Amino acid sequence: MILASLEVWHSRPIAPTRRVALGELDLPTEPAPGPGGLLLGAVMARFADDLDGDLRKEMTTLMDEVERGQKIGQPRLRHRLQSDIVGLSRSEHRLVSGDSGLRFELETAKGLPAQSALAAVYACGEVPLVRRAEVMAVLRRGLEWVGPIGPGVIDYLVGADVAMRMRSGSFASASSPLLWAKDILELEAGEDAKPKDVQRSYRRLLRSAHPDHGAGEEEAAERIAELSRAREILLS
Repeated sequence: MILASLEVWHSRPIAPTRRVALGELDLPTEPAPGPGGLLLGAVMARFADDLDGDLRKEMTTLMDEVERGQKIGQPRLRHRLQSDIVGLSRSEHRLVSGDSGLRFELETAKGLPAQSALAAVYACGEVPLVRRAEVMAVLRRGLEWVGPIGPGVIDYLVGADVAMRMRSGSFASASSPLLWAKDILELEAGEDAKPKDVQRSYRRLLRSAHPDHGAGEEEAAERIAELSRAREILLS
């Protein structure tokens, strides 16, 4: 099953004019950073290692501007962003879930590394503003990654706890935020979540998440935030 995808249109490596454009985007970000954020981070991790020092500095500046929603002057990293895809080549990057777990399918044969890295940042600019900072934080971690894109990159990009939920399948927001929220609040996936049941489960789990019940303050804060987000999704 395809959990997230990023379509990149780009000039050929030998073309005198370097251009990049975004194609179809399927980047779920609930609960943040979601499978979409994980894919963008992996794209950055895979391709940013090939950027030299000056381009890497410019990439950091661009990421800040995109996160703030600023107007982006062109060209950036020697490439011009455009909406027209005529004459451009296509690459696609995907996050897929299968019998062997999560895997990235990153197309490397057609474009330049900077083109896919740029597309990941520009795609983050299409993420809802309320989630953009969290997704961009994953891209920033990807920018610092060194090494192959193996299983360890998932833990690095999103943290061990989120990675564990993704791998276990309980991170169901990869296909549905509602399924994730029901899982977090321990509600039946196949049934409609009634508001009274949501509230009852939320209050019960909230009590167990309190530091007085043995959890550390940081762990409790993360759990409470997770429960609150799940309740918000189911009651909205």
